[in-house]
Amino acid sequence: MKKIILVTFFCISSISFSQSVKLEGLVTDFKTVGLEMANVMAVNQATKAMDSYAITNDKGKFVLALKPNTGYTLKVSYLGMQNKELEIVTATENINKTIAMQEGGIELDGVEIVHEMPVSIKGDTIVYNADSFKSGTERKLEDILKKLPGVEVNADGEVEVEGKKVTKLMVEGKDFFDGDTKLGVKNIPADAIDKIQVLRNYSEIGALKGVENNQDNVAMNIKLKSGKKNFWFGDMTAGIGVAHEESRYLINPKLFYYNPTYSINLITNFNNIGELPLTVQDYFKFTGGFRGLMQKGGSSFNVASNDLGISLLRNNRAKEIETQFGATNFSYNVNKAWSLSGFGILSASTTDLETASQTNILASNSSQIQSTENRQEMAHQKSSLGLFKLSSSYKPSTRFQFDYDILTKLSKQEENNSLLRESIVNNNALTEHISTLKKQDPISVNQNLSLYYTQSDKNIFAFEMQHLYQEEDPFYNANLQSQPFNLTEYVSGQDRNNISQNRLVKTSKIDAKLDYYYMVTAKSNVNVTVGNTYSDQSFNSRIFQVLDNETINNLDDTANTNNVNYNFNDTFLGLHYKILNGKFTFTPGVSLHAYSMTNEQLGTSTKQDFFRVLPDFLAIYQIKKAETVTYNFSYTNNFTDINQLAEGYVLSNYNSLTKGNRLLENATAQMHSLRYFKYNMFNFENITAFVSYSKRTDAVKTRAFFNGVNQTSSPFNSDFADETLSGNGSYGRSFLKNYKASLGTNLNWSKFNNIQNNVLSTKESFTQSYTLKASTNYKNRPNLELGYNVVVNDYNNATFYTEKPFAKLDYFFLENFSFVVEYEFYHYYNNTKTVKNEYDFLSASLIYQKKGSKLEYKISGTNLLNTTSLTQVAAQMLNKS
Repeated sequence: MKKIILVTFFCISSISFSQSVKLEGLVTDFKTVGLEMANVMAVNQATKAMDSYAITNDKGKFVLALKPNTGYTLKVSYLGMQNKELEIVTATENINKTIAMQEGGIELDGVEIVHEMPVSIKGDTIVYNADSFKSGTERKLEDILKKLPGVEVNADGEVEVEGKKVTKLMVEGKDFFDGDTKLGVKNIPADAIDKIQVLRNYSEIGALKGVENNQDNVAMNIKLKSGKKNFWFGDMTAGIGVAHEESRYLINPKLFYYNPTYSINLITNFNNIGELPLTVQDYFKFTGGFRGLMQKGGSSFNVASNDLGISLLRNNRAKEIETQFGATNFSYNVNKAWSLSGFGILSASTTDLETASQTNILASNSSQIQSTENRQEMAHQKSSLGLFKLSSSYKPSTRFQFDYDILTKLSKQEENNSLLRESIVNNNALTEHISTLKKQDPISVNQNLSLYYTQSDKNIFAFEMQHLYQEEDPFYNANLQSQPFNLTEYVSGQDRNNISQNRLVKTSKIDAKLDYYYMVTAKSNVNVTVGNTYSDQSFNSRIFQVLDNETINNLDDTANTNNVNYNFNDTFLGLHYKILNGKFTFTPGVSLHAYSMTNEQLGTSTKQDFFRVLPDFLAIYQIKKAETVTYNFSYTNNFTDINQLAEGYVLSNYNSLTKGNRLLENATAQMHSLRYFKYNMFNFENITAFVSYSKRTDAVKTRAFFNGVNQTSSPFNSDFADETLSGNGSYGRSFLKNYKASLGTNLNWSKFNNIQNNVLSTKESFTQSYTLKASTNYKNRPNLELGYNVVVNDYNNATFYTEKPFAKLDYFFLENFSFVVEYEFYHYYNNTKTVKNEYDFLSASLIYQKKGSKLEYKISGTNLLNTTSLTQVAAQMLNKS
């Protein structure tokens, strides 16, 4: 981690209240029923400025703060009704007003809309007027989103609205790097944004919007300013480092083009200042927008990753990072019925990491330390990533839709690690130098084909199929002084213990299902599903030793090799009934499954065949338009893939050896969840609460055997149930239009069972996280955000605390200058005060841009306090699941 100061050059194409009069009012329909979420704004007749605005609450009430002795035009609008204008003149006393709307939804003649509501509601869509929330320091979409009521952006660039994750980002209705919001949040220029539309209950398939439950689906669409359409726009950033012994550089051009027929986005980034447009974690979780095809099926068969854990870096906190990144996204309307879209992403990075860690291994069901491992590591990582997607959508009519998508992932990763390990067993210490090498070049191709046909108003058909092909080839080498494991055919007595393993895992998986929806009434439907999941996997591995004389000793014993083929098949029939009854929606369902599994290894074949009936249930209580309670119950069968079935040893780390169990059976899990949500546009109050409970029986657990700090483990089906109870909640609201505050909490309790050295070990953990934030949003004053986060982790009678106060100041001043400074302080300690770490980070930037100029000048610094190390000391307990 280095202090970095950068000088950069860019080429780029509210309301506050003093003494006021309160106007309280009621907006009704022609039957005098209060209208919720009507838009009300007061335009000053002298200055033509919008002095105040409000959105009515569930009873139709609103409050405006106005200037005394001033004439106003009061503008009121509500979806489906005629707009209305009233003239009022304030004095020094408060005013009460009732406004009755008329049906029709036709705008009044002669009404000139010169101002827009900062926030408005149109059905399931929330529309934010971006300029109403800008103070002048915003540079990217992320900066605006963080100021919107009810919207949160986390450190990974993921966006949440009303407590729900945004899964799709669009610009002008066109997908922007489908399946990930980070690239858009971090790169779309703030000055190009006109409106931000939040699409609740979103469905990509119009035919299924009324028949499926989409209450958790949220999408976001960015509307551009008129001057940004049919023109290229973007920015070009170039910077050089100063005031540091290492040279620093940043080159970051971005270009965007949108018109009704096609769009093109180009994003590049070349730097050595630690900017990470796309991390390896982002790469592996990038879905490409592919939907979970079998979520309603009741079965869970997930293909596990053989990733070796290379470059799991979330941010720029490393000793050295150099990145080259390029991405393009396009869409093209071939004709009115057929559209094409896609993206390509290439990224390469080199990273140097220095870490220090301590692992305490405890005795079974005890807090007594059995052995300790201290490590000091230096890692050099090289990573090249590629993502490519092509999509086709054909919609000749509202009754038929045909979609095809293909997503390809390619990567090449390598890590060289040099570490110094101190092992303490029974008060005896051993220090040794270890070097490791990790290499992997995985590839995956995911295809999706979907057909949707509405035969009539009562009959809808949907066919969906996905195919995944994946190859993984991790290679691991460890060069040690001591001999960690007693492997058959291993040659002892060497100066160095040089041991390696090659693996090759291939997967071909097909999911297919046909849904038939019959509309019984306008408020109820029956859904019949016929589906099938088929997976064919192979797992090959071998361990070999390089002797001191450079000859190869192949450990060909069956205990050290794998040659496994595994087939899984699930055929199922599902039935669901959805009915709307007043404010309630009920969707009970059941699925009947026929399972078949074949496992071939060690010259023999084993087979399992059985049937299961799996119920599920969903209930929604729509208390008000923006207040709901949702209950969800599911009973699922969870299946492991080939990785835990291969019985030959797998060298997962220099001190960890694992082997599978071909006789593993599926686990069963029941889950209950309850979600409450309330959003009040009257004062931008949002409340979310979520609690879930899960219980897994016959869960696949780990049987661990320890020899000092070295571990050998294998999976088994536990006779004891694992349980998890988790909950989160948040409360946020705005005050006087310019102030915003929120409180959030996450709680998680879990109980897991494992076996350590043939002794049953039951562990419980309880994690708590609390975050308090407050911020301002002024146009012409400094804006300040203050926050405090504390995490409490209680595991096996050991408690660890992380406290993090943070602050951000941004100020747009003298019409040309922007100043932004951010600070974070970390305090990490345990309940016995034997562990204590403190570190902090400070970054700042000063930007100058003359009004109307296309040039912008910026001087910035990161890690200005020169924090050079992060030490996290964690007590690792045996049998942790």
